[in-house]
This record gives sequence, structure tokens and C-alpha cells, in this order.
Amino acid sequence: MSDHTPFYPERTPIDAYGDHGFRFAETSHQGAMLILPSGMYGWEPKAFGDVDPEAFARVFTESGEIDFLLFGTGDKRLTPTLEVSRAFLDAGVGLEIMDTGAACRTYNVLLAEARAVAAALLAVE
Repeated sequence: MSDHTPFYPERTPIDAYGDHGFRFAETSHQGAMLILPSGMYGWEPKAFGDVDPEAFARVFTESGEIDFLLFGTGDKRLTPTLEVSRAFLDAGVGLEIMDTGAACRTYNVLLAEARAVAAALLAVE
């Protein structure tokens, strides 16, 4: 799936997560997801160790429309590298780190409140 074409052209609540994917808007996606104001995208990283500042390039492209990003790091909360944190600081986008389950729940609440939120979610089993 292209990093530049949303597979769902708007943000929508996450209905379920697990089994290496996500369900939303009567569809499902296997693998990680990137949710931005422009839509919901497949996200390249397969595991936390694959995440670097370049993985968030599309987030920084849309940074004017995003106050902060929820980063779901998988089954447990992990701390990203200093380079990732610095990239968010330089872009003026807040970074909230939590496990993927907490990130999905928080995203749904903030989306319902019409907040300027984005999410990067690593899939869990």
C-alpha cells in the first residue's frame, strides 16, 4: 500500500485492535497504521526497532494540522530514541507515548472531541 494514498480518506474510530491489525469503518487492516487528518494509512514499521524519524515523515508534512501524535508502541510502552523525540520537538508536534491499546482508546476519545490528534500505531498480537 502506498505511503501517499490513504486506504480510508478520513479519520474514523478504531473499533478493535489485535491479531496483528486493526478494525475500523467496517474494514480491517493488517500491520501498523498511521492516522492523520488526511486519512488512515498503512505504516511501514513492523516492530518498535524499525521506528526512526524518517518513519514519521508524513506526520511532519501535515504538522500544521496536528497538535500531537499518539504513538502506540505495541504490547507495552517503550521509549523512542532521542532522534525521534527531537524530530517531533523540531516539528512543533507533541508526542504522547503509550502501548497500542491505550493509544487506540485515547485516540477514539480525542477524535470524538474533534481534537487535532494523529496516531501512529504498531500492531499487536
